[in-house]
Amino acid sequence: MIEFMKELAVEAGKLSLAEFARMNHDQVEYKSARDIVTVADKAVEQLIYARVTRETPDYAFFGEESGRTAAKSDYCWVIDPIDGTASFAAELPIYCVSIALQYRGETVKAAIYAPRLGELFWAEKGGGAFLNDRRLQVSSCAELSDAMLATGFACLRAGLKENNLPRFNRIAPLVRGISRLGSAAIDLCYVAAGRFAAYWEIGLQPYDYAGGMLLVTEAGGTIGDLDGGHDLARRGIVATNVAIDRELLPYLRA
Repeated sequence: MIEFMKELAVEAGKLSLAEFARMNHDQVEYKSARDIVTVADKAVEQLIYARVTRETPDYAFFGEESGRTAAKSDYCWVIDPIDGTASFAAELPIYCVSIALQYRGETVKAAIYAPRLGELFWAEKGGGAFLNDRRLQVSSCAELSDAMLATGFACLRAGLKENNLPRFNRIAPLVRGISRLGSAAIDLCYVAAGRFAAYWEIGLQPYDYAGGMLLVTEAGGTIGDLDGGHDLARRGIVATNVAIDRELLPYLRA
């Protein structure tokens, strides 16, 4: 199944590039004042839906653009067809296709492809995490002053009362740097690859992180919410290399 997912992620990524080449500004729609969707998002999700329902007709499906199917199954495909749509629409390279397969709510396989970067991240529960054919391991960085972190501001786009700015302001003076890439899935993959020591964000949806969180844990990292629990949908997500937890996590609590 993981080979099917990897091939599908690459095929979907190639479709995103083809859709961009023929896209114009009239094909950008607004979900809200600052949240856009393109014809490419919809086309890529339709491709993935067609492929996975043909391969596994009894599985449920949850996609960012089409929502949840009514199918009752222990297995569910969780799809973000283009994670980082704003970057995609601006022809910036940091976006990806994220395909996750969950069993009873837990991600067991994931394939995440960044087509403009040529990077295919994938993982299976208990089988490790990989970038193309290279096995991944989280960073060994244990000091905030040496750490590169990542975050995002989905909370601002969603207009949430609780936003990420106070946390950013507390942490930014303490670390080597904080990146904002605009794709939660890629941020999580970069924690798995040791490029970031940690990543946090609030206001995300399960399709944003379903695939990436498996990459992190299979590369030796940890996933939780900002209060030390596991309510990612309501209390935000933090992914770390474990070594930096003791110093970082107190700054993330409200």
